Amino acid sequence: MNKSSSSSSSSTSSSSSSTSAMGKHAGTGPASDQPAVPEPSYAERARTLMYLSRVGSLSTLSRKQPGFPFGSVMPYGLDEHGRPIFLISTMAMHTQNLHADARASLLVTQEDGGDPLGASRVTLVGNVLPIAQAEVAEVRKLYLDRYANSRYWVDFEDFSFYRMEVVDVYYVGGFGVMGWVSAPQYDGSQPDPLADSMAGIIEHMNADHKDAMVLLAGKFGRIEAQEATMTAVDRLGFHVRLKTQDGVRGARIPFLREVRDAAETRKVLVEMVQQARSLVALTTKATKVHEGNI
Repeated sequence: MNKSSSSSSSSTSSSSSSTSAMGKHAGTGPASDQPAVPEPSYAERARTLMYLSRVGSLSTLSRKQPGFPFGSVMPYGLDEHGRPIFLISTMAMHTQNLHADARASLLVTQEDGGDPLGASRVTLVGNVLPIAQAEVAEVRKLYLDRYANSRYWVDFEDFSFYRMEVVDVYYVGGFGVMGWVSAPQYDGSQPDPLADSMAGIIEHMNADHKDAMVLLAGKFGRIEAQEATMTAVDRLGFHVRLKTQDGVRGARIPFLREVRDAAETRKVLVEMVQQARSLVALTTKATKVHEGNI
């Protein structure tokens, strides 16, 4: 069991008034007047977003204009603690800024074709420092595995590896979903086990099982919808965007149990659809019996 599973007890409990960011659950809130459904913690969602993304906006403190932030587009790698790794040149302005003051932030956003303010994003705050020579070989391999084209300039004299030592994290999961995550909480979490298969699951469900999504919204979300689109999925459940008589709304639907991979996700979704169809069949039968007695 990995770290994300070990934190499952806190992640799967319903939202409360806890002041800990780790205990907060991001999302659209309850799908109805039922208790809030479980979601991964902000820390886990921040680690997942950092894992899935490849490029962020690095803000350093300007030497030319003291006190002002200086933004740069910045590819990054990740070490096992979720700390960003940068390959940067001494000729770059951001590198010169870091030599004067190591404090910086890295903003990473979810790739989403919809409203950018409705997408997830995370800001890491920390100190960006050169990596010790003893660690360079390991970091070099890690970075090149992620950015193979960097092999053409990685050995240039002016390029070196730097790492952000994370001091604090701020996660935003969309409208009204936000909170601070401490550095130890971020370090102690892991990317969601579905991270590598999320996109495929969502694409498959939306392309081939639109009717099933409507059934799931009715059975497990208690929302009658004309259309349903899966927008996100994780080990504990998924988000849907629903077209209802009252307009478009979002909902969170929990899985019957925690899943660890795409195969388990498919199995649970099949079970949920079967339950939903059984309920529809029973409801239809009961309605016919009632009508026959009138």
